[in-house]
Amino acid sequence: MNVIADTNTFLAVALREPARDGLIKLTDGYHLSAPNILPYEIGNALSSLVKRKVVTFQELPEVWDAVVSIPVELRAINIRTALLLAGYYKIYAYDAYFLQCAIETKSPLLTLDNGMKHIAKKINIELLELP
Repeated sequence: MNVIADTNTFLAVALREPARDGLIKLTDGYHLSAPNILPYEIGNALSSLVKRKVVTFQELPEVWDAVVSIPVELRAINIRTALLLAGYYKIYAYDAYFLQCAIETKSPLLTLDNGMKHIAKKINIELLELP
């Protein structure tokens, strides 16, 4: 079964955050997908983590390598429709891309972002959630 995984889930696994083991167990047997902007959003998040001194410059390549070692299918989405979603719900386009990907693939969404979960529920996107 396919699941759309949000950027924060990849980072939680790569950075060995507390949710890591639960995410790995939860997604066992699933095929991970994400909009094709995923590598760019991960890069942006990692540069922000370096800037905020959460990740050191020296750790950056190792974290990137850990993230990209996670198998994921990158998918093109309808950006116009995603932008309408972003505008309607007043959310970032990056978040709307993941929601749109879930809509287009009729797949559940996996995210650690409570705001995205709230909108997903409003628009009837199934969520894959940690217990």
